[in-house]
Amino acid sequence: MEPEEGAPVDERRVYRVILEPEEGGGFTVVVPALPAVITYGATREEALENVRDAIRLYLESLRARGLPAPQDGTLVEEVAITA
Repeated sequence: MEPEEGAPVDERRVYRVILEPEEGGGFTVVVPALPAVITYGATREEALENVRDAIRLYLESLRARGLPAPQDGTLVEEVAITA
């Protein structure tokens, strides 16, 4: 995820997101580092826009409660198998 342009450097955060295509179309998006954040978009672009908003709102709610924003320590690997 690209940080928003113009955001102060100390407030920029990058989180890995997973887009899961839905059978009926669209994408569900989850953020492994922020399990409370899950959203949907009819297109890939809408899904990414929605997850940016969801992450921002979640981090604002943490900040309002005096809680730190989690860092993203998610590791992504591909595993090949023979089935």
